Amino acid sequence: MRRDIYKILIDWKDSNNRRPLLIRGARQTGKTYIVSEFGNHEFENFIYLNFERNSEYKDIFKTIIPVEIVEKIVLYTAKRIVPGKTLLFLDEIQECPEAIVSLRYFFEEMPDLHVIGAGSLLEFALKSENFKMPVGRIQYLYLYPLSFGEFLDALGESELRHYILDFSKLTNFPINLHDKLNEYVRKYLIIGGMPAVVKEYLSTRDIIECQRIQRSIIDTYIDDFGKYSKQVKHIYLRKVFNAVPGMAGQRFVYAHVDRDIKSREIKGALELLETAGVVIRVRQTGGSGLPLSAGVHESIFKVLFLDVGLFHAVSGIYSETAKKQDFNAIFKGAVTEQFAGQEILANQSPYTKTELFYWGRKAKSSTAEIDYLIEINAQVVPIEVKSGSTGRMKSLHMFIEKYGCIKALKISQAQFVSGNPIISLPFFAIESFLKKK
Repeated sequence: MRRDIYKILIDWKDSNNRRPLLIRGARQTGKTYIVSEFGNHEFENFIYLNFERNSEYKDIFKTIIPVEIVEKIVLYTAKRIVPGKTLLFLDEIQECPEAIVSLRYFFEEMPDLHVIGAGSLLEFALKSENFKMPVGRIQYLYLYPLSFGEFLDALGESELRHYILDFSKLTNFPINLHDKLNEYVRKYLIIGGMPAVVKEYLSTRDIIECQRIQRSIIDTYIDDFGKYSKQVKHIYLRKVFNAVPGMAGQRFVYAHVDRDIKSREIKGALELLETAGVVIRVRQTGGSGLPLSAGVHESIFKVLFLDVGLFHAVSGIYSETAKKQDFNAIFKGAVTEQFAGQEILANQSPYTKTELFYWGRKAKSSTAEIDYLIEINAQVVPIEVKSGSTGRMKSLHMFIEKYGCIKALKISQAQFVSGNPIISLPFFAIESFLKKK
């Protein structure tokens, strides 16, 4: 499967201002696979060092001098290293903090050598109090599960993806293509975007086998809990992990996870899961202007799962869901809100970590809420997600009236309608809207 990030890696390879690259993202989102494909296809020599599998590689980085590091790598691997023609990939780099530090010296003393680092639990190393990041010497890239567009590519529907990326084509969109794409969205809601699961689906077209892979990934995440921190008990991590799907689309309340566990323990567990990339926080903001982060209420937030397919697997919603045609049948819209959040994340700049925001206003008589707020061209754009084709948009109208938005989105199964200011956008066209010129 060719990922969108591949082109970005090509651009990085050819850049005159290239810095060593650190690819960040949760476990099993495809970091190792995509870098290995890139190294094997775009370079004469590809050298792969995995610090988790081969702990002896850590000895190489007892020096910080790049020339000496390269000499040792050549001795260990019996492979030539030629700057400009070799890609050096340092995988599970969090296991060797000295290797992360060395990236600075590769930038300063051996800039022609292409170096990439990645790791499943890299974020914990970067957040460590004892670790000093070489600021300004490293380029970050963030990788998420396959987006819906990448899912279409994997299914052999690249032409269809290209067609809907032309935003002007959405007007008078053929109903047969609309229905076909809605069916693909329904499949994506079940399969999700984890590369191993998508690969299984391409091979077998068997949803049950896909669910087996999803369960295996979940077990891997649970097995990782012991690596997160010695300060938070396993049981708290499990409690939060299992509670997230049931609280999707709602304000996350610590007491709803387990009333017998202190809030500070739940908070600590949630923060660790967030650091690992397994869950994603959606912060409530005032929405009155930019930046959106300026109006955040830190204690009020929702939580998404990493991947919509894993969301189903943790929830225990399996084959029965896959048989249902209407998105309304799937978790009352929580799944479609999860889908929209994933699409927003996957279609922003991969060079910075994207934050998600929503808007909420509480009054004595009613509660108004907008699922997402995003920034486009220095404007706040409110987004309301509807699981069906119809639905009231009272909160959206309230927000528009209050803040005078130029554009607003209603995302649903319905066909595209270019209203002013509310645009009715099909689920499958989120990427098209976010990337339109």
